[in-house]
Amino acid sequence: MTRPLALVTGGMRRLGAVIAAQLAEAGYDLALTSHSDGTPDAELTAALEHNAVQWKHFPADLSAEGSADKLMSEVVAHFGRAPDLLVNNAALFGQDGWDDMSGDTLDAHFRLNLFAPVLLSRALVQSAGEKAQPAIVNIVDQRITNPNGDQLSYTLSKQALAGSVRSLAAAFSKRARLNGVAPGLVIPTDDYDDVQMARLNDEMPLGQLPDAKAIAEAVLYLANARHVTGQIIFVDGGAHLRSYKRDFMHL
Repeated sequence: MTRPLALVTGGMRRLGAVIAAQLAEAGYDLALTSHSDGTPDAELTAALEHNAVQWKHFPADLSAEGSADKLMSEVVAHFGRAPDLLVNNAALFGQDGWDDMSGDTLDAHFRLNLFAPVLLSRALVQSAGEKAQPAIVNIVDQRITNPNGDQLSYTLSKQALAGSVRSLAAAFSKRARLNGVAPGLVIPTDDYDDVQMARLNDEMPLGQLPDAKAIAEAVLYLANARHVTGQIIFVDGGAHLRSYKRDFMHL
């Protein structure tokens, strides 16, 4: 049997690499994108080798005009088939607020965080054929329900991406299933210290922040959930149930 094929954008590093590793364990071959570097994170490398995954790295600037169709054509040409699963994970996370937001910051965030996932989804459905019904999972953000004023261009673009889930699921109808996963704080940067992380864990309604594996498991569930479309699953320790005055890094 031919193994299923997944295309994971931003799939070489951090959360994307954990998602890709989970899919490798589940029996997927993988097409992985990054903006440049083609060396996967160590955990992903181990999963690729352990599961004898057929995989290829596709360097791609997904914010560039025509990049979605070009990428899909390259993936189909290399593997000889369209992906069974598309995970739209690549994202830009800027630090602007309302006072320094500009047309340039909005354009940069919307190009990568909204236009690229939407156009890649269209390219997949066009390539897959009428009866294939591929699965598409958009990685959004828990802040779409209770936004604050930080990272404003990012937040607006993710709110738009979340809104596209229902619209595209309805538009694609039988041709594809499209859902979303909304993570909370998953892989902290160096901006966080241990004391702050302990405090943030306590402030979650469930008393704990999610880990990257939990996000990957939600993606895999939606990949296999044949009767689910147009849904967003929050994997955030319950963070979307509360309103926070600032982004977690400022709390």
